[in-house]
Order: sequence, then structure tokens, then C-alpha cells
Amino acid sequence: MNMTHDIRGAGTPRALTIAVLAMGGEGGGVLADWLVDLAEHNGYLAQTTSVPGVAQRTGATVYYIEMFREADVPPGQAPVMALGPVPGEVDVVIASELMEAGRALQRGLVAEDRTTLIASTHRVYSMTERTAMGDDRVDSAALLEGGRVAARRFVAADFSSMAEDAGSPISPALYGALAATGALPFGRELFEEAIRRGGVGVKASLQAFAAGFDAAVASQDAPVLRETTVRREAAAEAPMSTSRLPAAVGPRLAALDERMAREFPARCHAVLRAGLVRAADYQDVAYAGEYLDRLAPLLAALPDRGAASLEVLSETARHLALWMTYEDVARVADLKTRGTRFARVAAEVRLTPAQQLEINEFMHPRLEELADAMPAWLGRWMMRSAVARACIMPFTRKGRVVRTSSLRGFLLLYAVAGLRGIRRGSLRYQVERERMARWMEAIVSLAAGQPALAVEVARAQRLIKGYGDTHVRGWGSFQRIMSVLPALRQAADGPARLRALVKAALSDDSGHALEEKLATV
Repeated sequence: MNMTHDIRGAGTPRALTIAVLAMGGEGGGVLADWLVDLAEHNGYLAQTTSVPGVAQRTGATVYYIEMFREADVPPGQAPVMALGPVPGEVDVVIASELMEAGRALQRGLVAEDRTTLIASTHRVYSMTERTAMGDDRVDSAALLEGGRVAARRFVAADFSSMAEDAGSPISPALYGALAATGALPFGRELFEEAIRRGGVGVKASLQAFAAGFDAAVASQDAPVLRETTVRREAAAEAPMSTSRLPAAVGPRLAALDERMAREFPARCHAVLRAGLVRAADYQDVAYAGEYLDRLAPLLAALPDRGAASLEVLSETARHLALWMTYEDVARVADLKTRGTRFARVAAEVRLTPAQQLEINEFMHPRLEELADAMPAWLGRWMMRSAVARACIMPFTRKGRVVRTSSLRGFLLLYAVAGLRGIRRGSLRYQVERERMARWMEAIVSLAAGQPALAVEVARAQRLIKGYGDTHVRGWGSFQRIMSVLPALRQAADGPARLRALVKAALSDDSGHALEEKLATV
């Protein structure tokens, strides 16, 4: 016999239904256990089930809880509870991350006449967002607006930050938000008692619970606060502003900083300073000087210091810094052996003094990457020689796992990072230097007469990224687009067309979308 309890106190009794969408390590199972314990200690029958997901690849684990008041059960009978959430029949949906809230909306779990939706506004980017060639992040503002429209009641806040401040997983903060909504017929004290009965991490959990409770109270029935949250999320995804760029470069780059201040317009200093820091970190101080040297011809070609000219200079400076710090095997090894990286990973996994951290790196360098790191003459021989290929290819057919947290693995990558010392003589350095020179010549030739097109040529550099197949695809797309630049120079809408070509290349790594666009030029 399937019986229900109306959460709003009217109609046929039916179960209270709750769906919790959480990723691994966020305490979704603990939250479900607290809810079952809360129900069973306060006159309710309760059941919980879970359907595991694969983190952000196909969705989070869905924990489903049903509660039925014992007083409503007729003598000799028992309620039949569902094993999973039914679209349109869920009273409370809790999402530990904003994308998971969007997935709950997609599944139809949120009903505007019934569901209280609680969501954390922070983002853990999905694999499709991370692996896209361009910026393929989902619009957080749209997700928030969708939640506000779809749910009967919507509570949104950065519960992740609250949990971090308390030193706990996110689940207690979400649990506190649920207590504040009044969606369940239990007072705050009863919610907190369930945490105490759990007996693990009680102090931190109660602190996070309190923070989540207070945030939910503040957000309910406060449309102005919700709109502010939307604007804040949108601003977080905007391009980096100059206020976030380095204000100082340190004594090592002081002389170059003075040169920059003397020769270049003040409105470009923030971007240029970031470029200097990045180039010096990548190679050395002399390399940072080369960065300014490459920009000098463009500065001389600008007809004035107006807004259009300064945009050309700023965008070129930004993308030149990215191109000059291309990823090669030395760069990758350098980044993976830095102390800051070990500290970041330890913080992400919440490493305690009693735990030991092991980091395994999967590496699969191809012959091309190895040849690129060699002196130019040797690299060219490796690429041409059948003997070299026969000797090297067996070692590059399969990837290998390097444990950088071990002494052996760390020293191996540290030695590879040492190739930075011979980078200027490497094959890759010579190739990239020639490519950058041609790109800069195109921008300089456009700067005076067609500044808008020059800006788009500068921005097209974002196609060139990574290493291996990613770099090959990006460089191929860049070449195809640059091949039609003469035609675009003759078109009144040349900048818009070039921008559309770059967008097409970034949207489809197969190249089909770009070829379709190129056919129209």
C-alpha cells in the first residue's frame, strides 16, 4: 500500500521526499544519514537509497530520502516507499554545486508548486567545460535564474566557502540551510541533535550548519539578494580586470619595469607588468626583456594613443605573453615539481598531519615533444631519421605513471624541467619564434589603418595552446584562418568575420565548423 503525507498539511497523507545531489567527498551520504536519524528520532519512518554517479562526468550521486509519519500509518499496514525520486514529486532538492542544480532542473525533479531548491552557487567545472578548446563554461547567472523560476522556494548561497571556513565538508552547511527553510517539520535543535548523535566532526559540522542556516534565513524572500548573487556570479566569469593583475614586479624586474613605464602608455602597464612576470617565471629576466622588444615595433606603428590603438597594444601584449610561454616538456615538468603545486593539492584534499599524500602523474610524451625539446639540429634529425624513430617510438607508444611525491619520480621530472636551460637553442623555440614574428608583422601592418581587425588577429592566438594533438589542431586552425586574412582585409565586416572563424574553430575540434565558415569567405 503506497501512502503519502502532504508537506503543506492538506490532502491525502504522503511521504516527505528529499533528493540530495552531491559529488564524492562532499558528505552527501552523511547528510542522508542525518536526515534518516532526524526522522526516526521524531516519530517518522524513513528510508534512504543512493544512485552513484561518476562525479562531474555524468552527474553526482543522488541520495533519495523518504519520510512517513508513523501516526498516519493505519494499524497493521506499512507505507511503501519509492527507491528513487520521481519527476515533479520531490519536496526538497539539495544540490552541492550549481551545475548539479541545473541537472536537477533538467531531470524535472524541481516543481514550481512544490519543491524547495537549495543550491550552492560555487562551481566545480564539468569535464566538457574543462576540455573545451575555448571558454565553454555554463552561464552561472542563467542557472540561478532557472532555479528561481522553476522552484517554489529557492535558496542559493556559496555554502562551499562557509564549509571551508568551518573546516568541514559542504554537507553540514546545506543541512543548516534545509533547517532554515522550514520545509521539514522539525526545529533547529532537532537538526543539530542529529549531528551530535553522529559523533564525528561535531564541532566543525555545527559551525558550518550555523553558517548555512544564517545564509538561508538571509536569502529567503529577498529578491534583491538573489539578483546580487546573479550579478556576482556573472562578474566572476568576466575577463580578468586590471585590478587583479600584479601591481609590482619585484627587484629582479625593476629595470624592465622602469623601461616599461618610460616607453609604454600608462593604461597598458597592468597587462604589460603581468607579461613581464610571466615571461621571467617561464625563462629568465632577459626573456622578459625580449617580451618588451617584440612589442616595440607595434608601439611605434600606432598612429596615436587613443582607445582603439591602446586596445590593439593591450590585446597583443596579453596574447604575446601567452604565446611566449608556450607549453613544452620542460614547462610541464617545472609546474608539476613546484612546492606551490604540492601545497595546493594538499589543500584540495584537506591533507592532515596524520596522512601521507601520493601524487601520480600520467605522462605520454610523443616523439614530436621530445624532438622539440632537443637542440634544433638534433630535433630535426630525430624527426627525419627512420633510425631515430625506430629507437624512440617503442618508448612513446604507451604513457607512464610518474609518482612525483616519491624521490625518484620528483628527481626525474626535476631533471626534465632543467631542459629550460637549453630552451633557447631548442627546435620548438626556433619554430615558435618564427611563428610569433609573422603574427606580430600582421598585427603591425593592420594597427594604423584597421585597428579592429588587428585586435581580432591578436585574439586569434588563443587557438594556439597546450601541446601534443591539442597544439597541432590549434595551430592548424590558426593557419587556416590566417590564410584568408588578405580577403578579410578587403571586407567591411572583416573583424566580425575573423571573430566568427575563431569561434567556430574553438567550438569544434574536428575542424568541420571552421571549414563551413571558411567556405563563406
